Amino acid sequence: MRRELFLRIVDEVTAKNSLFKQRRNAIGQLGFSALHKCTVPLNMLAYGGPADELDAHLKMGESTVLETLKEFVMTVSKVFGKEYLRPPRSEEIEHILSINLARGFPGMIDSIDYMHWEWSNGPTGWQGMYRWHKGKPTLILEAVATQDLRIWHAYFSLLGSHNDINVLHRSNVFDDWANGRAPSVEFHVNDNIYSLGYYLADGIYPDWATVVKSIPLPVSNKQKVFLEQQESCRKDVERAFGVLQAKWKILHQPARLWNQQVLNSIMRACVILHNMVVEDERRVQLPNVHPSEWPGVADPPINQATEIPGIEKLIDAQNIIQDREMAAQLQNDLMEHMWMLYGQCSGPFGPNNRH
Repeated sequence: MRRELFLRIVDEVTAKNSLFKQRRNAIGQLGFSALHKCTVPLNMLAYGGPADELDAHLKMGESTVLETLKEFVMTVSKVFGKEYLRPPRSEEIEHILSINLARGFPGMIDSIDYMHWEWSNGPTGWQGMYRWHKGKPTLILEAVATQDLRIWHAYFSLLGSHNDINVLHRSNVFDDWANGRAPSVEFHVNDNIYSLGYYLADGIYPDWATVVKSIPLPVSNKQKVFLEQQESCRKDVERAFGVLQAKWKILHQPARLWNQQVLNSIMRACVILHNMVVEDERRVQLPNVHPSEWPGVADPPINQATEIPGIEKLIDAQNIIQDREMAAQLQNDLMEHMWMLYGQCSGPFGPNNRH
């Protein structure tokens, strides 16, 4: 990350948590500075090495390193989590929709998938619950990412034995939609009008109106064109996972801590720092509005009712989200739309190359 971003993190973490302030010990000697105390946990997150190897050049003992790491990741989550680990606002939704419309997917919000983080020191009695098909205990991160690698949704600590289907059922990714708090998305595809945005996912996901899956075994040219475009855009979240693990190598190596709450804070902090670096480097062109000027309930548009939605409304909303007929219709309409954009021009499946 750039020096300016690092210094911003140091200042705000130090202001929130007094542990990172420089102090004098019992004999009046100055201890570690705030820069030193923030460099140590960032070093561990970035390189993933053991705590005792930092004693050689950073002159901090193993127990102090671990304590500083735990306090740093929890403080980062508290200070920056509200801004850098949230769903997109209405103006950001409009920006995302415009980009995906140019890519051929009107109404597409993000791509969704999950990754495993191996847990080497998990409790022995929990190994069966957390062991996935490769035989190692893991924790699952479900994430939603856009083309600029910004992660807009992160849901962690799921058992490694889960798969895409039951991860999605336990996730809170559609809670805002079910409660009427998500921005409204209306788009036209193949002369049909839809009022729910959707995510791109791989073929194992369930047939929901908010998920557009790939086609495992395409037969017709239309299906092949659709599959090619869908998989091309769905790689956004896979690229985000790759950059996340490459930048914060602690997630690429097996987790050595045993406390699941600390691991959750580490994952959240890595996602938050990833988003901060992405925003700082990419300079995404979004409306420049100061947080003090953000609208209230009008951004994003929400249900104006002050009462919590009743169970009947929640069930109706879930039925709309999980509508299988709507999912099939949306996929067919997008398939026709892709064929009109890409299939009837030059290319491997276009009329000029069919024999």
